[in-house]
Amino acid sequence: MPLIPLLPLFHNLNRVFFDNLLVKEHQPKVSVRWSDGRLTRTAGFYRRSLGLKGVNKCEIVISSPILGDLPVSAVKSTLCHEMIHAWTDLVLGVKEVHGFYFHKKMNLINSLQDDFIITVRHDFPVKLKTSKWIAICPNCGICIKYKRFVRGVACKKCCDSYHAGKWTSKYMLHYESLSTMSKN
Repeated sequence: MPLIPLLPLFHNLNRVFFDNLLVKEHQPKVSVRWSDGRLTRTAGFYRRSLGLKGVNKCEIVISSPILGDLPVSAVKSTLCHEMIHAWTDLVLGVKEVHGFYFHKKMNLINSLQDDFIITVRHDFPVKLKTSKWIAICPNCGICIKYKRFVRGVACKKCCDSYHAGKWTSKYMLHYESLSTMSKN
């Protein structure tokens, strides 16, 4: 299914709930786009970073893997959530994550309409990645599943028990690929 255009939703939400404060001279103060497919654990995010020549670059990215096939209300909810972050940052000049101003605006928007509900955390279906590795402690034999190979990790249980919680190479985990283990 093709992704719905985000910019018309942005402009509508900006007009209705943000008094058009997220645009300047008819241009959004923040770019809005779908993710390229790698954003698989969160529905969206807002960020401001320093771009070329010291100019602020602000953007809202919405997860295409999570929201691409969900109803428009899910997209609106997430987009509006991220727009609140942009509003607190760009309009109020407040650096907060889900603080007082965020909650106040979220509750106000939720009270003004019943098309979608903004929440702090989403409960959209997220595809979990399967573990590819099993890490084994050479001392106690504990086996821990990992989604990716992580270098330099030692067994916490053994480091805590025998070296007062200090990392020790003696208890470095050894990795085995689950795909090769399943073939044996």
